[in-house]
Amino acid sequence: MAFIKYKELTQYFNFFNEVDYENIPSFIHDYINSDEKIFAIYKTYRDHGVFTNKKIILFDQRGTGNVKEITIIPHKSISSLSIKFRKTSAEIYMNLNSGYPLRLKFIKLTPEDKMKLRILYTNVNKEVVDIN
Repeated sequence: MAFIKYKELTQYFNFFNEVDYENIPSFIHDYINSDEKIFAIYKTYRDHGVFTNKKIILFDQRGTGNVKEITIIPHKSISSLSIKFRKTSAEIYMNLNSGYPLRLKFIKLTPEDKMKLRILYTNVNKEVVDIN
């Protein structure tokens, strides 16, 4: 049996701030269907992550130019999901059905932020389990 190690699907994200739905950039609305419920939207200094009841959308802006990489991960393509909490940060680990791993890091977390992240994780995990 051969073992193939896949590189992670995306660059590392260090989300540090939750964003209100009213304050997201207009281009993000194009990727959210009207029947989807948004659980949370997080951002880095230049990137965004949108978590809905059907998918995770990662907007990765590379460098200083207008190069964006948009990754859409339907919940049905997630085979396993876990979360690890540290003192002021947390990481969500996912393995996709294709074998690719994905890691999303959340930094500068307050106790209230950790509670919100636990709720987000629980909601996404419930959707993944219900689909699979």
